[in-house]
Order: sequence, then C-alpha cells, then structure tokens
Amino acid sequence: MNKTKILVDEARCKGCYYCIKYCPKDAVRLSGHINAKGYETVEIDEEKCIGCGSCYRMCPDYVFELR
Repeated sequence: MNKTKILVDEARCKGCYYCIKYCPKDAVRLSGHINAKGYETVEIDEEKCIGCGSCYRMCPDYVFELR
C-alpha cells in the first residue's frame, strides 16, 4: 500500500498552525525549530499521518507538498 508522503517547507511557515488544528490524527506538531521569519515551524509525525492532505488544504502559505 502506497501512503501519501507529506513534505514540509519550513521557510514558508508563518505560524498560523491551522494544520495542527485541523489534522484528524494529531500528526502535525510543533518542530521546535524557528525559521528565518521568526516562527516556530511544524513537522509531521509519520507514524500518525494517514496522508489525508488536511494540512495541505488548510495551509494558506503552501507549506505542505503531497507526494
């Protein structure tokens, strides 16, 4: 079974965290990294992620890429 992989472009993140709020599996979390804009970015917990794309659809800044 092929699962969709979610890639995160930390440089684009502005810290709105809609992706965290709308992930049905709580697979998006704070990364502990601060990007050049000064925002704490997010990361994907691949064990929890089901590849549904909710983070991709909710993000206004195109932080996520589905593969």
